[in-house]
Amino acid sequence: MPSPLIECVPNFSEGRDAATIEALRTALTSVPGVRLLDVQADASHNRSVFTLVAPPEAALEAALRAMRVATERIDLTKHTGEHPRMGATDVIPFIPVRDVTMDQCVSLARRLGERAAAELRLPIYLYAKAALRPDRERLPDIRKGEFEGLRERIGTDPAADPDFGPRRIHPTAGATAVGARPFLVAFNIYLDTPDVAVAKEIAKRIRTSSGGLPAVQASGFEVGGRAQVSMNLLDIDTTPPAAVYAAVEAEARTRGVAVMKSEVVGLVPERAILGAGAAALRLPDAADHLLEAKIRAAEGPALDGWLEDLAGGAPVPGGGSAAALAGALAGALVTMVARLTVGRKAYAAVERRAAEVLAEADTLRAELRRLVDDDAAAYTKVSAAYAIPKDDPARGRAIDVALAGAAQPPLQVARRAARLVTLAREIAGIGNKNARSDAKVAAALARAAVAGAIENVRVNVAGVSDPALGKELLAETERLERDLPA
Repeated sequence: MPSPLIECVPNFSEGRDAATIEALRTALTSVPGVRLLDVQADASHNRSVFTLVAPPEAALEAALRAMRVATERIDLTKHTGEHPRMGATDVIPFIPVRDVTMDQCVSLARRLGERAAAELRLPIYLYAKAALRPDRERLPDIRKGEFEGLRERIGTDPAADPDFGPRRIHPTAGATAVGARPFLVAFNIYLDTPDVAVAKEIAKRIRTSSGGLPAVQASGFEVGGRAQVSMNLLDIDTTPPAAVYAAVEAEARTRGVAVMKSEVVGLVPERAILGAGAAALRLPDAADHLLEAKIRAAEGPALDGWLEDLAGGAPVPGGGSAAALAGALAGALVTMVARLTVGRKAYAAVERRAAEVLAEADTLRAELRRLVDDDAAAYTKVSAAYAIPKDDPARGRAIDVALAGAAQPPLQVARRAARLVTLAREIAGIGNKNARSDAKVAAALARAAVAGAIENVRVNVAGVSDPALGKELLAETERLERDLPA
């Protein structure tokens, strides 16, 4: 079962200094479990946006480490840029992705706010779903006046008191907003005009606060000599990017201006882009026709995703699948060493045998890869058998059959991995000397696969109430152990 996952999108008021951006990246990725998906630095806005996913506690720790770096390195008294800002770490939102509720993200935001205020002496404002006051749900309301305006208000105006931290602005790092929210898409549209007044007019027409589109925040800026309509789409299911683009384009056309291009800052859920394509093609079931999605479904999870599943709290996948994967890795390495041997003049005398080893090892690799999934599927049947009501007379027999069945995949793993031990030893002796260490690693992995698989056979057989069902299985594991090369 996959582990809980949240998205965190910290925004920092630095988009020009590569060393500072790299220091922020290093801080975020220094926490185990954090996967940094995207970094976008914009020199005109003088702002960088990082997108990461991680388990909740890892996300909190990563955000705090990056806030320390930003507080040390970014001086807002020397900062200029197109984007409104009030802090070196300007805003940190937490977004539920998988097996995490919005309430949990709210709790995480409040804990981060409390810790950052105490450790970094920063005023912290809670916003969006984490807000403690209705007037702080919208980020623009908190950030109004930016760093300079807040510096004058905080400590004198009770309405500007932070939710955590001192009632004074940090002299160089300003203040930070921390919150929890649904997916937000930062979406910008560039107009074919330098007249920023046009962008401001269009922004006013389409934003929610002015009676425009629902769940849209919008402003107008000049970026790189072009007018830009800069937007936050707060709910892409209510107002998707395609609808926003069409509205901006229509408003621009009435003013005699064309749209040059659009851009997404950070990452966007794939349904937003798919929805835009479906709308343009008038194809209501576009998702059902995606080739790559069908391929991903057929291939199963990628290695990173599978390892996340293995590290999760569910019993499937477990040790049996891990043993099969170790065997598959051994098979791949034996195949690699054989391929580095076949066709080389120095090994012409053993080429025929190396080719035979290659073919057998590659077949074993494919079979062991299949057994990774077969082992998990077999244990799923065991869980289903144990779920049968205890007063059902068929329960005991069903459990015995399921356990005996669950012992079969690891036994097959042990058989194939034992053969790979022999092949690895052989190719290490006759194969490319430069890859001898790879063959030795293959042998070690194959031995681990045998040991792990046999342990899984024994565990499953131990649960069977009828000893006759597991007698032959145990006998074969003993033979495999006895015959394994020293």
